[in-house]
Amino acid sequence: MENLDALRQKIDDIDEQMLQLLNDRMEVVKEVGHLKAHHKTVIYRPEREKAIIDRLAKLSKGSFNRSAIEAVFHQIFAISRNLELPERIAYLGPMNSFTHQAAESRFGALSEYLPLTTISKVFDAVSTGKVRFGVVPIENNQEGIVADTIDLLGKHDLNIVAEVAMPIHFAFGTKENSVKSIKKIYSRDIAFRQCKSFLGEFFEEGQVELIPVNSTSKAVKMAAEEEGAAALCSHVAAREYALPILYENVEDSEDNFTRFLILGKEIVNKQSGKDKTTILAKIGDNPGALVNMLQDFYQAGINLTKIESRPAKEGKNFKYWFFIDFEGHIEDESAKAVMMVNRDKIKFLGSYVRMC
Repeated sequence: MENLDALRQKIDDIDEQMLQLLNDRMEVVKEVGHLKAHHKTVIYRPEREKAIIDRLAKLSKGSFNRSAIEAVFHQIFAISRNLELPERIAYLGPMNSFTHQAAESRFGALSEYLPLTTISKVFDAVSTGKVRFGVVPIENNQEGIVADTIDLLGKHDLNIVAEVAMPIHFAFGTKENSVKSIKKIYSRDIAFRQCKSFLGEFFEEGQVELIPVNSTSKAVKMAAEEEGAAALCSHVAAREYALPILYENVEDSEDNFTRFLILGKEIVNKQSGKDKTTILAKIGDNPGALVNMLQDFYQAGINLTKIESRPAKEGKNFKYWFFIDFEGHIEDESAKAVMMVNRDKIKFLGSYVRMC
């Protein structure tokens, strides 16, 4: 068996080889960047990045599994894009929020991030060119849709560039050594709802005051400053403010996921064969109007994966937008046919590689 020094030397040698290969990769990236600039093509190509990860995951025969490949290569992709063109990303803040984590998972540590206080401000920042991309939540599989995001998609001319599905885990952070000493718990309303079982198990009714705040990051800051206080929060936020975690993963469901959208002004995605398209459809209020449009999708063999109604908010009438996801790309012949027949009713929001 080799001694520790010999094993460390092997690691050092491999690290040097990896560094040289990464530098070689970045040189090729620069050449790609020059070609893209000459042909005025987009830099961010999520479907290309997913294809690379899919290919590497199939090739990997060792301990480096798909999750590890995604974590490392999304950072490499982000660094590569920043070499071609520095990226500025707006997201629903504050820092260390779940949306911030979703943004960093795709744009890496080197991009410039702009935390904003409302979803509307994120849309405005992308629309005005203040940032190149924006990241906002669209739905949680336990709580449903984020109405503000859908409403704003109807008002702005932005494109859905990509989607990110992230597991949502809540930690219970406090400076106290026992739950018996806790009198206040800070968090967002949604966190209280998603951690009902934990709260019911550890606290008797009336024992603590549940205080809603606008972000789990703010909850952590307040809990860190007050005696007898705690926060339901992300692990990242607890670490940032040095708030000890008393209990991990206190959410009711192990399968608690939030889907986030990456928004931009450009249409960036080509067909990948594993795509999703999102549209908004404004249907007339005549009998059978919705059924007729859905029948068009059915006859074209297109699978609808989501349909949600939202008030159109136009005058005194009760009219609705329908937020629809379907499998496939806008350039697929079947999708083209349906979109053409319903072109006066549909607002195209984006075709992008399917992640969830």
